[in-house]
Amino acid sequence: MKIASWNVNSLNVRLPHLEQWLRSAEPDVVGIQETKLEDARFPDAVLAGLGYRTVFAGQKTYNGVALLARDHACEDVVRGIPGFDDVQRRVIAATINGVRIVNLYVVNGQDVGTEKYDYKLCWLEAVHGWLADELRAHPKLVVLGDFNIAPDARDVHDPAVWNDAHILTSSAERAALQRLLALGLHDAYRLHHDEAGVFSWWDYRQAAFRRNLGLRIDLTLVSEALRAQTVAADIDREPRTWERPSDHAPAWVQLAAV
Repeated sequence: MKIASWNVNSLNVRLPHLEQWLRSAEPDVVGIQETKLEDARFPDAVLAGLGYRTVFAGQKTYNGVALLARDHACEDVVRGIPGFDDVQRRVIAATINGVRIVNLYVVNGQDVGTEKYDYKLCWLEAVHGWLADELRAHPKLVVLGDFNIAPDARDVHDPAVWNDAHILTSSAERAALQRLLALGLHDAYRLHHDEAGVFSWWDYRQAAFRRNLGLRIDLTLVSEALRAQTVAADIDREPRTWERPSDHAPAWVQLAAV
C-alpha cells in the first residue's frame, strides 16, 4: 500500500502533473494540499477516469485538501478538526482499506510572533487533541501532509539561517511537532534514512531547486501499529523538474500488507 502526500499548489494549474504522476508512480492513496478550488470545481470525474475515488474539502483561492484512493472507498470521512471552529479548509480524514488516513495542510505561520504564528500553534494544539482520539479509535493510522515544519537541522539547507527563531523551524513549532510524534507516531522517512540534505520544498526564487536550497516539510507519519510494516519511504523529486511545477515534491511511504 503506497501512500503519498503532495502539496500541488493549485490543482487547477497542476492537474496535468498530478495525472502524469499518478500514472507513473501508481500510488494507492494520495493526500493533496493547496487545491485552491471550490468543491464544485474539483476534478473528481477526471481522477475517476484514472481509477481514483476522491473526497475533498476546498475553498476559492486558498487552502483546500483532498484524498484520492485507488480500488477502495473512502469511509468515515471527516472534514476539519472536530470541535475547532475554523473556516480554512486544511484537514480531511478517511479510512481506506483498513488504514485511517489524516491529511493536513498545516498553517504556515508567516513570521514568529505574529498573529498567524499564534494561530498556527493553536491549530497544532487542536490537531494534537484530535489525533489522540483518532489513535485510540484507529491504531492503524497514517498522518500526512504539508506540515510547514522542518523537524530538525538535517531537514534544512542552512541550519544557521533556519534556526530556532525562524518560521518553519522555530522551537515552538518543532516542539508542537514532537508532541504529535509523542502520541505514538513515527516519521516514516527517518525510519529508513538518516542523511541530511534531502528536501521536499524549494522556493521558486534564487534557483533554489537547482542549488538544492530546500526544506523537508512534507511528512508521512505512521502509528506504532504500522511501524513494522513501513518498508520504504522517500521523496520523489522528479515532478519538481517539470515545467511550471509545484514548489513541493511528493513524499510517500510504502506499507506491507495491512
